[in-house]
Amino acid sequence: MAEFFQALVRFPFLQHALLAGILASVASGIVGTYVVTRRITVIAGSLAHSVLGGMGVAYWLHTVHGVTWLQPLHGALIAAIVAALLIGFVRLRGSEREDTIISALWALGMSVGVLFLAKTPGYKADLMTYLFGNIVLVDAAELQLLVALDLVVVAAAVLFYQPLLALCFDEEFARVRGVNVTFYYLLLLVLVALTVVTLIYVVGIVLVIALLTLPVAIAGQFARRLWQMMALAALLSALLTTLGLAVSFGPDLPVGATTILLAGGAYLLVHVFGPGRRRRGTSGH
Repeated sequence: MAEFFQALVRFPFLQHALLAGILASVASGIVGTYVVTRRITVIAGSLAHSVLGGMGVAYWLHTVHGVTWLQPLHGALIAAIVAALLIGFVRLRGSEREDTIISALWALGMSVGVLFLAKTPGYKADLMTYLFGNIVLVDAAELQLLVALDLVVVAAAVLFYQPLLALCFDEEFARVRGVNVTFYYLLLLVLVALTVVTLIYVVGIVLVIALLTLPVAIAGQFARRLWQMMALAALLSALLTTLGLAVSFGPDLPVGATTILLAGGAYLLVHVFGPGRRRRGTSGH
């Protein structure tokens, strides 16, 4: 651990990685709270996996056709937002079973990504890092993108806190009170899509759901209000990503997987010994 903090002072790539983890944690804590409260974890998982399609297409256009301005993460953003809007419209219009479109986007996104990657010549290590995460590769330009995504998420959470709160806890009551449920549901899914893209930097597509939900589940044991849960989840996520980076540095372990193992261990400890256990133990008396 001491070795990591000594290296942190000397190496800019570690400073970028640390900052990327903190920035991703802000969006994760806020939007993850909505995901857990609204119980749309499966939708978040579908969005996470569908982005591979956009990344594969962007990588193919960049490499084969020379579209130099188009990067894989641009493709991830487009794919995630399109998938979010598709799921939202299907659910709101009820023209198809929601679970069907969620499963379809999950599988189709991965399949499209694999096919375009297969047709792209050359070394594809960058795309593999997006699958499993490699936070130490984040550069200054990507940090700027993370800051922009964070600003959007935080601004939306502050400006639309009350209607999103109503949507998460009682959609029918929100509709009766005049809340534009269609708009705010689609907005929520877009925020989830943006957050998924930020978390790709940290843990990759495969592990996104764990970092989106585990810190929130821990925070839910202590917080009583939604904003408290958001703040605590963001702090926990930042702590876990920092610890994951520090613990993995010496033995050269994958940062994303290390972070998730720490998050899972923390969740189990809180679930067994935390305040929720005491409430469960006394509920029968």
